[in-house]
Amino acid sequence: MKTVLSGIRPTGNLHLGNYYGAMINFLKMQEENKCYFFIADWHSLTTHPNPQLLHANVRNILSEYLACGLDPEKATIYVQSDVPEIAELYLLLNMHAYLGELEKTVSFKEKARQNPENVNAGLLTYPVLMATDILIHNADYVPVGKDQEQHLEMTRNYAKRFNSKYGVEYFKEPAAYNYGKELIKIPGLDGSGKMGKSDGNCIYLIDEPKTIEKKVKKALTDNGPEAPNTPKPDYIENLFTILKVVSTPEVVAYYDNLWNTGETKWYGNLKKQLAEDIIKVTAPVQERIGHIKNDDAYLRKVTKEGAEKARESARKTLKEVREIMGFKSF
Repeated sequence: MKTVLSGIRPTGNLHLGNYYGAMINFLKMQEENKCYFFIADWHSLTTHPNPQLLHANVRNILSEYLACGLDPEKATIYVQSDVPEIAELYLLLNMHAYLGELEKTVSFKEKARQNPENVNAGLLTYPVLMATDILIHNADYVPVGKDQEQHLEMTRNYAKRFNSKYGVEYFKEPAAYNYGKELIKIPGLDGSGKMGKSDGNCIYLIDEPKTIEKKVKKALTDNGPEAPNTPKPDYIENLFTILKVVSTPEVVAYYDNLWNTGETKWYGNLKKQLAEDIIKVTAPVQERIGHIKNDDAYLRKVTKEGAEKARESARKTLKEVREIMGFKSF
């Protein structure tokens, strides 16, 4: 059985793209692998989140994770800051990270350019903390998007560097998790190729029906096909991509036929149907989120047991790393 690790920053609610992109695959992963899913609250500190909101954001994401089907009986689900061993290994790995390579990281350069008044050390060493999250459990695989591929490559470099420095074969070199097929990519409602929080083009799992209807109604469209059987422009194909994951094949075929025959003036009906079907998908998830979020005893149990399991793995790694590096008790 392989070890798989994945984390999410508590900076916003899960959206439809998260659900159909990563979450559906997470449910399969937890059945087939030893999985660690964590809330990366230390990572969020690079942007100085409101202290009054940090815990609430952690609660929200944790509740949504659980409501979507992650099972604490099958996977280890924990909050990053509940595992102090991560902080020590982060310090030790920082000693093997070089300033030049950190400054060249694409994400660091972009963040520094976007927020020149907040170029902090945590932002610079973000890849080291990400590597620590992975190596603390000596994970075999990590699900990553395109924007995180460089960080995963750096993790492999740190693992190789540590092994070479101390003449051991201790850390594995983690690979990107292969889902066995192309990931479902849920596009944004603004016509862009990806649904994302920062782009403001999301439908969140907790959105009320009226909010969903309003967002879908504003989705980018045009005057309809110019002739029968013409290719759909990207922004129309995007609506059909969402339709395919929330609606029945018969509904998709119906609107496909309208496009292919060159019919016009049906976008309003399409958007109405799309909103209704999204609401059908999100309503039961919302109900579960509400129950879980308000169940303090359950959330305490999940995070306490998750931290205990995560710390058992982390303590073992840290103990062995300290011994390899020469730290020994008298």
